[in-house]
Amino acid sequence: MKSRLDTSPVATWWWTVDRWFLAAFLSLMGLGIVLSFAASPAVAERIGLSSFHFATRQIVFMIPAVIALLAVSFMNARQIRRFSLVMLCLTLVMMVAVLFFGIEVKGARRWLSVAGVSIQPSEFLKPAFVVISAWFFAEHRRQPDIPGNLFATLLLAVVIALLIAQPDIGQTILILGTWGVMFFMAGMPWLWIVLIGGVGVAGAIGVYTVFPHVAGRIDRFLTGEGDTFQVDMGREAVVNGGWFGVGPGEGTIKRMIPDSHADFVFSVAGEEFGIILCLLIMSIFAFIVLRGLMTALKEEDDFTRFAVSGLVVVFGFQSVINMGVNLQLMPAKGMTLPFISYGGSSLIAIAISMGMVLALTRRKPEKRKTAALERAPGNMIPAE
Repeated sequence: MKSRLDTSPVATWWWTVDRWFLAAFLSLMGLGIVLSFAASPAVAERIGLSSFHFATRQIVFMIPAVIALLAVSFMNARQIRRFSLVMLCLTLVMMVAVLFFGIEVKGARRWLSVAGVSIQPSEFLKPAFVVISAWFFAEHRRQPDIPGNLFATLLLAVVIALLIAQPDIGQTILILGTWGVMFFMAGMPWLWIVLIGGVGVAGAIGVYTVFPHVAGRIDRFLTGEGDTFQVDMGREAVVNGGWFGVGPGEGTIKRMIPDSHADFVFSVAGEEFGIILCLLIMSIFAFIVLRGLMTALKEEDDFTRFAVSGLVVVFGFQSVINMGVNLQLMPAKGMTLPFISYGGSSLIAIAISMGMVLALTRRKPEKRKTAALERAPGNMIPAE
């Protein structure tokens, strides 16, 4: 155990990091491994792979994810900004490359193969976009003559254009919603609220009109007609599990869900471990979002407040969308459950995002040193 008087980087990190956040993130990662073993064997066997192919890969992905989470959490606010700027530039280049060289799956180009490894650039774009947008909003608040709000809006337009070109409407909605929350926190004028609301409604109508697959999903959700097999099975799996589940490995409906290891892992949790576990998972996500927002509200620094809020909001929105689809409360949308669903890009990108939250919510080292000296025997520093 590190002494509170130890001023080494690791000791300083340990005594300043939010250990409630850290425990919540590691708990979700642990649940992700457990549920991977429950959800993935049937999928692997169906496509001719070894039973624990996806579970093993999930553990492999978890190693760099934990390293990324901890490494990023050691950064300070300035380093977070610089890191995010570099990541934003790289991911924007990759997003453009995806349109020309990306792997096409079901009519969409969202993946890029780099040295034999498939990467989804949009997953890494999200945390970088949030942090840089927060920086723009904060700079405008600090110096109104700096057009930070305009820069944030232009960045949003570029990101949205690249996402729609793939097309990836789910990520577009996620980015738009998060940006709107951050802009509102930054003091969005009422005129902007009306204009953005109008653009949002027009955009929703346009997406419904232009993209048949989006219109089909919405129509199937509203009418229940058409191919609703996967979402129906997802809901039935939760119902079949009841309060306490049918037991680990005993699920039957999960075997019929094509994406049970990825987008519908929440349904597998409901079938095998019951609604009790589902409520626990929901509680952990809610705890992270609420603690993040409460911590952000106490921050005096605008950049930290906007960045932390944006990061936990995008984290919360993504989890709500995934669980809502699993419970048939939203139209079907392929979106992972943070830290739990199978997927290397998603897992590592979310780890980076939450590493940023840990870094930005750390208590200031100066305050920690002063508090430690105050508790030391024979100190001469008066307590504040």
